[in-house]
Amino acid sequence: MFAKMTRRSFVKSAVFGLAGLKSGAAMARTYSANEKLNIAFVGVGGQGQDNYKDMRRENVVAVCDVDFERGGPAYRNFEKSGQFTDFRRMMDKMHPAIDAVVISTPDHTHFHPAYMALDMGKHVYLEKPLAHSVWETRILTELARKNKRVTQLGAQRHAFPNMRRVVELIQKGAIGEVAEVHSWIDSERGMVPRVPDEHPVPDTLDYELWLGPVEHQPYDPNITPYGWRFWWDFGTGETGNWGCHILDIPFWALDLDYPTHVSAGGPQPHPEMTPKEFHATLDFPAKGDRSAVKLHWHQIKGGPQILRELKVPADGNTLFIGSKGMLLCGFKNYRLLPADKYADFEGPKPFIPESPGFRQEFINACKGDATPPTCNFDYTGPMAEAVLLANNAFRSGDEFDWDHKTMTCKNAPTAQALVKPVFKKGWEVTV
Repeated sequence: MFAKMTRRSFVKSAVFGLAGLKSGAAMARTYSANEKLNIAFVGVGGQGQDNYKDMRRENVVAVCDVDFERGGPAYRNFEKSGQFTDFRRMMDKMHPAIDAVVISTPDHTHFHPAYMALDMGKHVYLEKPLAHSVWETRILTELARKNKRVTQLGAQRHAFPNMRRVVELIQKGAIGEVAEVHSWIDSERGMVPRVPDEHPVPDTLDYELWLGPVEHQPYDPNITPYGWRFWWDFGTGETGNWGCHILDIPFWALDLDYPTHVSAGGPQPHPEMTPKEFHATLDFPAKGDRSAVKLHWHQIKGGPQILRELKVPADGNTLFIGSKGMLLCGFKNYRLLPADKYADFEGPKPFIPESPGFRQEFINACKGDATPPTCNFDYTGPMAEAVLLANNAFRSGDEFDWDHKTMTCKNAPTAQALVKPVFKKGWEVTV
């Protein structure tokens, strides 16, 4: 089940759905000890700046951004021959020179450049939440696996040493069997309104390319370049923004993948804007020696009510509730509770190797290191799908059983309609 395109036809008409490329794993090559990776960047403003700064020590062959002002020095100072506005033209022209593509665009434009890169046999580093919909996420995950490409989702906090210590404690049974987890983002961001008057499109921005697969709507400075995150047409709210960072902790520690049941609640959903608050529950079946897990995701200022009920301080983002105790943690801290019980507790000897650097994991693997990046799509694809399913449950008002094999929200047609996007004419995908 893979979307197919022809590179030349795609560039000429921007239409997906023609004969697919046959590059795949055949594009891999061997690197000498000091050879640099040839990288192209799609999006070098915002988060793209950090990715560019951290990976520019490799051989940057091209940069692409729809706004040369927001793209900043990374774009404006790059040599003209490798400077692009349209990722399709970049991929067509620079195809032989590119080994890997780093994509740091708004959520709604993750899928198309990532799909094109993977289909052409390129390795892909992609910002979270992987894609804008469950269907797009699954297509990219399966295509990367099929073509044996190196992938890394931008959940950079996965490399923090504290994250490893938390995972080791949970996996070694420090708090016993874990059947319930609460994770949260302490935020009330959302519901960003449109500006009341029309505004001209900045001369530096190719607005139609920024819209990409989304139907045309007037330019709005409250949405472009950043407020998009809180509009369903373009973003996935705080859940998409933070979910793949924070839920990385329980997914890793408990070896979670696909939920079997999803529900959500909160204020009345707005048809266009993401909420300032909501709560989703995802049920995961027993797996191996682990029991079933109920994972709660909260977006709420001050943290969820369960913290006050259990008299737990709100100084983290995840609370594991075990049969012997609790573990409260954030990205850089943790504590075992109740404190008096664990006063003399000695944790397990560290057994998870430290990261050479989150982006370095990707570079090393692209050059032939047998160790896959820790946030490769086989791991982060199911996590991103869970994040997006939580959003879908909230938006639709549906509570549903989820069949991940068929990507079906059972008896929930409103939620089902959100699984696969409808792209505007010229950006269609044939499967």
